[in-house]
Amino acid sequence: MKRDLEIDLLRSFVSVAKHRNFTHAAQAIGRTQSAVSLQIKRLENIVEKRLFERNRQSVTITQTGEALLVYANRILAANDEALSHLKRPEAEGLVRIGAPDDYATFLLPPLLSALRKEHPRLQFEVTCDNASDLLPLMKQGHLDVVVATHRPDSVGGQVARHEPLHWVASSDFVDDPDEPLSLVLFPAGCVCREIALDALKRIDRPWRIAYSTRSIGLMENALQDGAAVSVMEASVIPSGLRIIDGQAGFPPLPEVVISVHQSVSCEAHMALVADFLVEKLARVALRSAS
Repeated sequence: MKRDLEIDLLRSFVSVAKHRNFTHAAQAIGRTQSAVSLQIKRLENIVEKRLFERNRQSVTITQTGEALLVYANRILAANDEALSHLKRPEAEGLVRIGAPDDYATFLLPPLLSALRKEHPRLQFEVTCDNASDLLPLMKQGHLDVVVATHRPDSVGGQVARHEPLHWVASSDFVDDPDEPLSLVLFPAGCVCREIALDALKRIDRPWRIAYSTRSIGLMENALQDGAAVSVMEASVIPSGLRIIDGQAGFPPLPEVVISVHQSVSCEAHMALVADFLVEKLARVALRSAS
């Protein structure tokens, strides 16, 4: 007789696999250590193999555990997605979204497309600009939801993720330390622009703005001749550019915070979109410096 893999058992199993510590795993899912230990034993009885090797110093996942972990993550994701979909109310109406051009180009289209499939009566109108310009528009009632970048010390809205910043350039770029560094940046008011200029000032490196535009596509084109650099968030770096962090003359950059803001008069369908963006933006893949 076949036995089922119970959701509660899998959730405890994934927590132990993540923390490699029964006490920490139990705390993460709001259970006692003894309860989690019993759940792992029940799961091991179901699969008829050991999932962890344990001693007083460490918890090591077995080969069987590694194999089960792949399926457990899929099952839990499907379970959570199903419940979220079934509990989500039917939504309809227009949602006016503000976002910088790089997010609107790379991040929002697949997310909004997925949301529209779930709620075909939703309509979206996207306005591209710096967050410093979009947030006042939202306060004035012209936008419903705004995706914005913040410095870590001035966060607002619902935080979706903390994201690294990188120095980027074309594959042909060669730095000349005797010349002012040519920069391609978003216009004044952009957090990434401010952080880049602050970093260069701290090392007394001369610079000039070679190109300033709100369009990520125009920024990429301006960088392709190999004469300038830019600063971009890790999730929106075009594939045609390379990360040049660590080179002399390019100081380390702090992380930024990506958050979602809602208007004070946000209706239910607008709040649904805002919450969806917070959840999905947290999972967007990042370009790595390696």
